[in-house]
Amino acid sequence: MTGSATDEGAGPGLVVKGAMLSHVGAVRSLNEDTVAYVLPGAADPRASQGALLLVADGIGGHAAGEVASALAAETICCDYYRGDGAVPDLLRRCFAAANQAIHRRSLDAPECAGMGTTCTAIAVVGACVFLAHVGDSRAYLLRGETLSQLSQDHTLVAELVRQGSLTVEEAAGSPERHVILKALGTHPEVEPCIWTEGMPLQAGDRLVLCSDGLSDLVGDAEIAAASRNLPPFEACEALIARALDAGGHDNISVGVFGLEQDGDTPPPQRPERPTRKVEAASLAAEPP
Repeated sequence: MTGSATDEGAGPGLVVKGAMLSHVGAVRSLNEDTVAYVLPGAADPRASQGALLLVADGIGGHAAGEVASALAAETICCDYYRGDGAVPDLLRRCFAAANQAIHRRSLDAPECAGMGTTCTAIAVVGACVFLAHVGDSRAYLLRGETLSQLSQDHTLVAELVRQGSLTVEEAAGSPERHVILKALGTHPEVEPCIWTEGMPLQAGDRLVLCSDGLSDLVGDAEIAAASRNLPPFEACEALIARALDAGGHDNISVGVFGLEQDGDTPPPQRPERPTRKVEAASLAAEPP
């Protein structure tokens, strides 16, 4: 299992605390998922741009999906903190840069031909959340007892459900449920979903990000219960264990992040964990 211990970042309004984990699963030999997050502390010069949380699920198998997801995470996280402007514009530029970087690599390196990746990123700025999304990885908001999916799957069956041609139950059993309509890097240009306005958050909210290796096998009720009742790191561990128990046929990635009022609680003690940070070293560097 790879991942990170609990971390936190402070900014105006709310403090974001959480963890992410990624597991290769029970069947595959290679983990093509990448998870990344940046939670700047109050004294960090990046604090004004808030927290950035991201999960990417590489596609292509032998076509270097793990390269695509890692490249997306590094490009987006680095460019976000090096850029300026309104958050939606900044996220759009970051996703465009990641798409170009992946597509260019796929053309330059024969072993990477055809690679691509889903990507779901959340920026928490002040007391608002902004979403940038392409593919079928997911972002959720847990508020009280209610778990709401913030992202819309860019898959064939999800589009048919939105059009009324399939029921949710039919879509879940469809052999075409993993046909992705949009991904980063598979074409010279892509049109991701970018929220043009932030959604207000409240202290006590939890944000959950995951790849389809989790959402395919673990229902909303279980995601909500673990995210609500357990600390973020333990919630990630429990959800991955549940997906493995259900078959673990894909790579499994999940992040759980809580929102607290700034100054309400002291910083947590960071537990020692036999895990490594999947956050690229360059992401932790100070911006130029």
